[in-house]
Amino acid sequence: MATLRIPRKYQPLYILFQLFLLIQSQLVLCYQYKVGDLNAWNIPSSANRDVYVKWSKNHLFKLGDSLLFLYPPSEDSVIQVTKQNYNSCNLKNPILYMNNGNSLFNITRPGEFYFTSGAEGRCEKLQKLHISIGGENGTTYEDVDSPAFAPSASSPSYPNVFGSIPVQSANSNSSSSSGKLQMSMFAFVGLLFLGSTIL
Repeated sequence: MATLRIPRKYQPLYILFQLFLLIQSQLVLCYQYKVGDLNAWNIPSSANRDVYVKWSKNHLFKLGDSLLFLYPPSEDSVIQVTKQNYNSCNLKNPILYMNNGNSLFNITRPGEFYFTSGAEGRCEKLQKLHISIGGENGTTYEDVDSPAFAPSASSPSYPNVFGSIPVQSANSNSSSSSGKLQMSMFAFVGLLFLGSTIL
């Protein structure tokens, strides 16, 4: 088996590059969660009526993650609803309607998200899910329907299958400056490492 031989003078750069790749891989990880884990999207059993409440509390969702709802398309669907419609099991005027049996919802912004079955009577039998996505600074949002998340009057309206398009927040400069700070610190540590190996 051939081995990669790096000249001695380039070994610190190679190590620095490997460290850079490791840090970048930790920053980019997003997950696809199957709603209910082993159970498909269905009416909870009488033995486990709060399966979706427990499931959402046992997962820490973040921006970039996605939810996969699996169900027989001839029998069920998934709708995203408002908090009020979630609590009252009102299936009228859903925010989003998915019915292909293999429905994927991408989390593209922080906030509260409410889902229920689109089939009559299933929401009342607790086939519904509420998830909360924190903001960049760990804050959570109480209601997706708040004016902060409403599109402006000049925004074009398109059918949206994968969640809302993120709106650039006023504190977006803080996230880019923290990334610059992280890269600056990384470069500083790399220069220290290189300086110590050269001397």
